[in-house]
Amino acid sequence: AEGDLDVRGTLGVAKDAPVGFRAIRLNFNLDTAEPQERVDSLLKLTERYCVVFQTISLKPELTVSERR
Repeated sequence: AEGDLDVRGTLGVAKDAPVGFRAIRLNFNLDTAEPQERVDSLLKLTERYCVVFQTISLKPELTVSERR
């Protein structure tokens, strides 16, 4: 995996720099003799059932709370 990140935002050194990744790329290098149809199916299933992929792509509700 690789992504685009401006660390100035994360480090707080530039207020105009965003915090967090602006793009994430997943690249798979497969050594297989399987037909392309099966590889396509594998990638589709990976997207469908990968918890991290689904969490990032669906933008879940996020709450912040405090207790004292």
